[in-house]
Amino acid sequence: MDMFIDGHSVPAQSGQRLSVTDPATGEAFDSVPLGGAEDAGIAIASAARAFESWKRIPMSERVRLQKACAQAMRDNAERIGTVLHRELGRPLAGCVGEIARSADLLDIYAEEGLRLQATMALGAAPGERTVVTRDPVGVVVAITPFNYPITLLMFKLGAALIAGCPVVVKPSEDTPLSTILLAELFHATGLPAGLFNVVTGDRALGEALVAHPVPRKVAFTGSVPAGKAIAAACAGTMKRVTLELGGHSAAIVCADADLDRAAAAITRHGFANSGQFCYRVNRVYIERTVYDAMLERLATGAEGLTLAPAGGQGDLGPLVNDRIFANSERQIADARAKGARILTGGTRASGPGFAQGHYLPPTLIADATPEMLVMREETFGPVIGLSPVDNPAEALRLANDSRFGLAGFVFTRDLATGLALCEGIEAGSVWLNDIQRSSHYVPFGGMKESGLGREKGRYGVESYLEYKTMYLSWEEAL
Repeated sequence: MDMFIDGHSVPAQSGQRLSVTDPATGEAFDSVPLGGAEDAGIAIASAARAFESWKRIPMSERVRLQKACAQAMRDNAERIGTVLHRELGRPLAGCVGEIARSADLLDIYAEEGLRLQATMALGAAPGERTVVTRDPVGVVVAITPFNYPITLLMFKLGAALIAGCPVVVKPSEDTPLSTILLAELFHATGLPAGLFNVVTGDRALGEALVAHPVPRKVAFTGSVPAGKAIAAACAGTMKRVTLELGGHSAAIVCADADLDRAAAAITRHGFANSGQFCYRVNRVYIERTVYDAMLERLATGAEGLTLAPAGGQGDLGPLVNDRIFANSERQIADARAKGARILTGGTRASGPGFAQGHYLPPTLIADATPEMLVMREETFGPVIGLSPVDNPAEALRLANDSRFGLAGFVFTRDLATGLALCEGIEAGSVWLNDIQRSSHYVPFGGMKESGLGREKGRYGVESYLEYKTMYLSWEEAL
């Protein structure tokens, strides 16, 4: 596939290309252009031209087009999901579901656009009024990761478009194809050229996009080091940033918790997408009196999950590449060397259907201690660290002893204890007694080094708007 700029498929100016690999087999099955600074400039120029007309389009028309694009996503979910399945490796049903759920977020952003309002305060004197309105921030650069490439793109694109901002997207090198297909689909549905451009390439392309003087905002989901570099680069031109960065989310299981419910939620959430997402359960603190009982339930749940071999069915797919797989291996080896017990998993899957891919069974590390990597650093793989604690206060202290602050999870039957722990956890989102998908209607984002800003709902739309105050004066006619 080629890049998609100004309503057309185009190669890179250099003519160079990047391979796209199936993580289940290691086979390169397609390629995309290796874009550079020149391609970044062409895409940004297209977006800048589109901005001049799009910012004047009435909100009702933006809403109509965005809802049409959302429906087109649903109508083409199988086609785009199949491509996503091939480039990411996640089981097909999950990929198709991602497309449909992402369409729901487009609709929600459209509805939030209809609720945007200006205000007009009464003036201090006759013939005076003060109007506070909202203007679109301008051209937006969106840089998205591989793990949920369409969902995390919609976090940004849906809010930007309804606010009046065109977007230049750089998808992950691992999963660019589904994003290109989506841009083509939106254009075919009626979205004007230049509003949704897709450029493909490596880190150098991302740096060129961020450094360019025209864009007024960068929206990024990815690692903490990359987010810090983007924030520093954006300071040079005072670009706005929304950064949704890494997580190392802790779950606390109190002695009075419903252990069956807690184990089911932690297993489902911690191993979803083979652990490749930022707000998954990464570490669990369990009161000592129920520690063994909880380990037993977690092990049963983890061992019940199946790996989907190349061309086959199962609950979990492979990890997307060598680098992501190596991080899980490193954390497992570190825990073993420091005296932890591997309850389940811990060894790369082999045999027919697995040998060529990056497959790791769900892995539980018991008796993990604070100095172990699994209890300190984001894993981004199907590995969970488990540690006993003497009381909820100790669990809360350990949960907050982290540079991350994206999500937290609490399990207890005592409402007062649960609320105290939820309020005490230093994280942008906290769940009590179950773990649902993050809602499209409420803010999502992190504290501390987990990021800046919020996405989803009205909070996401507002981050693409500037306040403007207009002071009006006129001569009294009567």
